[in-house]
Amino acid sequence: MKIVFMGTPDFAVETLRVLLESPKHTVAAVVTQPDKQKGRGNVVQFSPVKELALSYQIPVYQPVKVREESFMEILRKIDPDIIVVVAFGQILSKEILELSRYGCFNVHASLLPKYRGAAPIQWAIINGEKETGVTIIKMDTGIDTGDMIKKAVVLIDKKETGESLFQKLSKIGGPLMLEVLDELENGTAVFEKQEEAQACYVKKLEKETGRILWSDSAERISCLVRGLNSWPSAYTTLNEKIVKIWEAEVYDQEWEGNCGEIVKVEKNRFLVKTGQGTLGVLEVQLEGKKRMKTDAFLRGYPLQVGIQLK
Repeated sequence: MKIVFMGTPDFAVETLRVLLESPKHTVAAVVTQPDKQKGRGNVVQFSPVKELALSYQIPVYQPVKVREESFMEILRKIDPDIIVVVAFGQILSKEILELSRYGCFNVHASLLPKYRGAAPIQWAIINGEKETGVTIIKMDTGIDTGDMIKKAVVLIDKKETGESLFQKLSKIGGPLMLEVLDELENGTAVFEKQEEAQACYVKKLEKETGRILWSDSAERISCLVRGLNSWPSAYTTLNEKIVKIWEAEVYDQEWEGNCGEIVKVEKNRFLVKTGQGTLGVLEVQLEGKKRMKTDAFLRGYPLQVGIQLK
């Protein structure tokens, strides 16, 4: 098949790589978001997808809006058999959805219809899900509402972080998409409508998402810590300084005191009272400092029982 690939961030890279290396298919063009300027020197930064495409000498297009007529003309000239979309970052018009022979197919990092929208990987962990996965859908005009054609289920480990789950799921989309291409070509593809009663949307992650509410249970806070590792991170305030918490564990033991109060300090951890249970903090990052294990942190920043985190 002749493929146009639309994607932007790291998550899309592995799917693109698999398609590029497939002997049966041709990636005719890659579409990604415009370059961004970053840092004090305003250095131009390519998207991860663009970097990979250029290394394979694939034409790259970066329309500010894919609805632009000038870009639509390019798509019509390419005349792809299929358009594969992975975390592209723009909403596609009805014309684009219907432009290719087979249509547009999206690789989404959840078990749809659950976790439509942004940041499905992190929210699955934050919400304490036991499993997640990747779903490939034929796109329609809704947000992640199209008919499903293929799924892969992944169990969420008790110590899973947003970063580790990201790595697992990013490697699934490519092989799964190859299966879809084969089924479309040989006419064996089976589509399944999503059950709207089971659908839920998740919002975009923001810095404020990571603020810890110590009145929550230790289990819920632990899920927040793991889900937001490596970005944007869970955090609290210690003596009016922001402290990011990168690793923590849950204890059922209850202590007297207020929620957010440090109730015990040990060599390699400190314990914080929560709304239910106790959170043991194992890795932190004080504002302006590097992240470090709690034992190293405590050597330079001793804590005492009774200190209140906010």
